[in-house]
Amino acid sequence: MSGFGFTLLAQDGRARRGRVTTGRGTIETPAFMPVGTAATVKAMLPESVAATGAEILLCNTYHLMLRPGAERVAKLGGLHPLMNWPRPILTDSGGFQVFSLSKLRKLDENGVTFQSHLDGSSHALSPERSIEIQHLLDADITMAFDECTPWPATHEEAAKSMRLSMRWAQRSREAFVERPGYAIFGIVQGSTFADLREESARALAAIGFHGYAIGGLAVGEPKAERETTLAAVEPHLPPDRPRYMMGVGKPQDIVAAVSLGVDMFDCVMPTRSGRTGQAFTCTGTLNMRNARHAEDPAPVDPECGCPCCRNYSRAYLHHLIRSEEILGPMLLTWHNLAYYQDLMRGLRAAIVEERLAAFRAEFERRQGLAAEGDADA
Repeated sequence: MSGFGFTLLAQDGRARRGRVTTGRGTIETPAFMPVGTAATVKAMLPESVAATGAEILLCNTYHLMLRPGAERVAKLGGLHPLMNWPRPILTDSGGFQVFSLSKLRKLDENGVTFQSHLDGSSHALSPERSIEIQHLLDADITMAFDECTPWPATHEEAAKSMRLSMRWAQRSREAFVERPGYAIFGIVQGSTFADLREESARALAAIGFHGYAIGGLAVGEPKAERETTLAAVEPHLPPDRPRYMMGVGKPQDIVAAVSLGVDMFDCVMPTRSGRTGQAFTCTGTLNMRNARHAEDPAPVDPECGCPCCRNYSRAYLHHLIRSEEILGPMLLTWHNLAYYQDLMRGLRAAIVEERLAAFRAEFERRQGLAAEGDADA
């Protein structure tokens, strides 16, 4: 098994074209990770996800520890054979879901106790247990356990939360079992305060991780604040390690973050949008429920080569979504994931050719051409 590593192949301003090496294969960056929360990318076969160009998935520690259980997954050989995905998998630490989904949670220095959103049963999650669960799942990339600071937060609240996460990061790093080809990433916190973000980034670099994530963004803060925060933290991240912006996001947010030096992304948006009739296209977002698509023989996106766009019309997709037929969400999810992977390929090529600024300007111009938003007609 090969070791874990990151190679920087090209730069265009702050933007980076790189390659992450793991024991289960390489990941070309900038990269988008489809979200397979419960060991499945909803409405997709693993083979179909791979066909879009995805090289790594994200799975969820919180959901998998509750069902089917980390020990059970380990008995079955880990996530990869269980879900028929032989490529790399990144698992989040469970912290975000504990704070967003669970009831009657209690946080202290040791970790958090919470009630399952499924059946109300009580569970405890500490940095050590989170890392153990991710080890049982056999994640190629493990995430340190942290507290996702809510937004808005005062400077005092953000500082207290961030410093707790840094203490948990140290414990997570110590609990991680080093193996060739595997990695653990630290998570920068500090809300939208530049001084706290710098303090967090420096603390994580001192601990020493294989990669660094930017957490606690895309949680409600304005887009301008998000980009300002990202621009402030990027200079303090080790340049020889991959950078991962968690939970982002819309295509325009990804393009902006790539321009600021981010290498890896994940978000439920392409899959969730597919299940609700939304399609991302080269000229904006379409709502396939809209009546104007009812007799349109054109593909969802004429520039896309996915099976949805090659073989089916907007009129048919409109019919499927309106009729609540399961094939509609399946086809739109496939298309949306293909669109995101096409976008990442375009970004990688633009960085290598040092034309990212022009790529971004053209992308933003075209995205405004036919966007429909979420309105229904």
